[in-house]
Amino acid sequence: ERLLIIGSVKNHRERERGILVYPVYSRRSNGLSMGINLYPDDKHCSFDCPYCEVFPFKTDYTFSLEQMEADLRQELSRMIQLNVPVKDICFSGNGEPSISPNFSKALNAASLIRDKMAPEAEMVVITNGTGLLSPGIFSVLCQAANGAMRLKIWLKLDAGTPEWYTEMNRSSTPYQSLIDKIKEFVSLAPVSIQTMLCSVNGKEPIPEEVSAWEKLVLELTRIGMAANPNKGNVRDIQIYGKARPAPEDPLAEALPQDYLDTRKASLEKAIAGAGLALLIQTFP
Repeated sequence: ERLLIIGSVKNHRERERGILVYPVYSRRSNGLSMGINLYPDDKHCSFDCPYCEVFPFKTDYTFSLEQMEADLRQELSRMIQLNVPVKDICFSGNGEPSISPNFSKALNAASLIRDKMAPEAEMVVITNGTGLLSPGIFSVLCQAANGAMRLKIWLKLDAGTPEWYTEMNRSSTPYQSLIDKIKEFVSLAPVSIQTMLCSVNGKEPIPEEVSAWEKLVLELTRIGMAANPNKGNVRDIQIYGKARPAPEDPLAEALPQDYLDTRKASLEKAIAGAGLALLIQTFP
């Protein structure tokens, strides 16, 4: 109720009206997340996921760094006045933030404002990983995750096979090129892996896909532990279900909570069997 009073966005549709900064209740943050949208004019993404919640839209807005900074200060001030804690400042919005030409400057600007106004809030970027194929973005994310910014990188990994990747993400980025770059990044910087579980065309992931995904998560976890024996560079796994309407519904549909729980239990067994430890969470 408190979040409704302050006008938080529960379904992210405010992003589609040209807004640069928007408060939203985040189930994965378990509280108020201050979203930053680098695409107020149109959707821009290197994936075309059938479960994507961004509806088609066009506006005359253009991204302005100065306006983003002003809006972020205003929204943080409002939360301070209302005594509402901000869990994180999160780059997501109407597409893949890391491929925006404004990403690096916006990230640094938001981090400086966070440091002054909401130092307890985390900096988060939700990414599908395709930006990692750019050496410049790879370096920016690596430095931000390892440095004083303490950037939390929530990295999408929806598929363990090229076939399911084609169904779930429908991207022109070659699957193996993306996976190879993710492995390289995990050897250098910490990430949280997030996986959407839903059905596509009435089909849930087949057993071979489930097995391949678990094997890939294990490999990434081992790479992360070799690079960082104390904490591991794969910090946690976020398994989440389809909870918001999408323009292509019912192409993608939510799976029962029991399915998510079963996948979590299966991965936990595989992780334990490999002698590893990893936090695994599900979000329906």
